Amino acid sequence: MRLDELCLDIVDCEHKTAPISAGGGYFAVGTPAMQGNRINFVEAREISQETFHVWTKRMRPAEGDLLFAREAPVGPVVRIPSRLNVAPGQRTVLLRPNPSVTDSRFLYYAIAAPSTQRRIQDLSMGSTVAHLNVADVRSFELPVPTLAEQRAIAEVLGVLDDKIAANSKLVTTTDELSQAVYAANRSSSASLVSLASFVNGRNFTKDATGTGRVVVRISELNSGLGNSTVLNDLEAPDDNLANPGDILFAWSGSLTVKRWTLPSALINQHIFKVLPTGDLPHWLAYQALLTKLREFKAIAADKATTMGHIQRRHLEVDVPVPTDEEMARINPLMQGLWDRGIAAEQESQTLAELRDTLLPALMDGTIRVKDAVAHMEGVL
Repeated sequence: MRLDELCLDIVDCEHKTAPISAGGGYFAVGTPAMQGNRINFVEAREISQETFHVWTKRMRPAEGDLLFAREAPVGPVVRIPSRLNVAPGQRTVLLRPNPSVTDSRFLYYAIAAPSTQRRIQDLSMGSTVAHLNVADVRSFELPVPTLAEQRAIAEVLGVLDDKIAANSKLVTTTDELSQAVYAANRSSSASLVSLASFVNGRNFTKDATGTGRVVVRISELNSGLGNSTVLNDLEAPDDNLANPGDILFAWSGSLTVKRWTLPSALINQHIFKVLPTGDLPHWLAYQALLTKLREFKAIAADKATTMGHIQRRHLEVDVPVPTDEEMARINPLMQGLWDRGIAAEQESQTLAELRDTLLPALMDGTIRVKDAVAHMEGVL
């Protein structure tokens, strides 16, 4: 069925930019905030109440509505939560599912499915900037089973997403606890370069083959893998490979420090692989780097270039670190939190892969819902 047959209304949200209005509690949600199946309000733009009412005059988003990005990039989709002070951001389309025809959760999964996203990308190509017109969105067709089957499928996949969300909260909690423990146990100091070496990535996107390892660029660090992720068959030394548990630091653009938890990947230019010195634990280098991240971002923001960055000399700065006594006391806890966070992220990746595998099989009847539930019992 066409999307305009599955929805009560489809509204194009082509707004002009608005100034940030902190503290109002009203948010414009654009593509940076559309992450996974949820809105990341940290990345959303806070707008004034007046702007919110102007932007939602045509249709105010309600719980269960979908927000779909039709440009820059094309494809991301999220469901609107119960928090209703959300305005669609630029170049998005607001979809209001028709409950007599389709289940809102199912429609989200059907659009977010990798196979659908590939079709969307194919449809959006052919211009300088990949995009979909609203007419393209309205006429886009999806295979849709009965409403009862849709609800059953959404219920199954929702269990996986709930577990992924719980893991995300666990990771946030372990990170916050780690930072708190570190902040309370850093009575000494050391230069950042004495704690780790920083190996720059290489240009692995050139002549990419489209197969092989993922090429980790800044976009992959910030938003994860997507339709634009580059693959390459090139061989590389270990120092240019990101393996699970490695620390990656994007030193230009949007400066970011992340631990890599996906399979082995190629580290692109503008990203350092952070290698702890000797037998120092990864968590120590990670926390030490975080203490200077805000300062590094400020340095990059002052650069009179098209892309702000830091230089190697900036890494020679002293950072607060634990004393030997403090290290002996907190290392077991910090290592445990580090390992638990990595394990939770990897489990979420496995669950997401299972979800994306089950959806097309459930939609075409290859797998029945009860068989999918039985399969899930082995991983939940």
